[in-house]
Amino acid sequence: MLRRVVLLTIALSIGALTASAQSNGWKQLFNGKDLTGWKHVGPGGMTVEDGLIKSHGGMGLLYWTGGKVGDCVIRVVFKMRDKNDNSGVFIRIPIEPREEWMPVHYGYEVQIDNEPEKSNEDEYHYTGTLYSLTKPMAKAGKPGPEWNTMEITLDGPRTIVSVNGQKVTDYTEGQPVPERKFDFEPQRGRRPDKGWFGLQNHSDNDVVFFKEVAMKPLKK
Repeated sequence: MLRRVVLLTIALSIGALTASAQSNGWKQLFNGKDLTGWKHVGPGGMTVEDGLIKSHGGMGLLYWTGGKVGDCVIRVVFKMRDKNDNSGVFIRIPIEPREEWMPVHYGYEVQIDNEPEKSNEDEYHYTGTLYSLTKPMAKAGKPGPEWNTMEITLDGPRTIVSVNGQKVTDYTEGQPVPERKFDFEPQRGRRPDKGWFGLQNHSDNDVVFFKEVAMKPLKK
């Protein structure tokens, strides 16, 4: 009898936690099993291994097929395979991606790279920045294989990025940005308030794992 009571108590506790997780407004976009709801464009690819999305080769993009998003928070939990690897989260893509370079030039890449100087790039290319556009307010990225939590807030024309609880970017459309230094950096100009988003696979030498991609509406 005692065993049944204990099991029932555990079940009720799990149910309460599940209900709590659902009630906080987060919608899980990765089911932990396969890439249902996602589509890949460009070289390389993404697979699901041991419940994680794993990047392969590139440069390519795995984008969510649910349509444009805005006035929301996107949460991405990721880790690098090595001490440092390169990836990114693309946001504000104006049209559904058909190849890998349109998102680069007409959306924003929220960068994943803790050591941009090793690629002859500056701090405008650090984890949590809008790639080549914003200077980090904090350097909060953790090296592999530690997990990182990135939250991207899309609030109309404003983009706020936090990494591991620290604000790294707070940018509103129209604010000044540096001139382009490389042809692979994005074209400058306003991005839409709502757009498609996705995860980048960068190269054979850069392997990044994602265990959670979630979204919730922005409370106003």
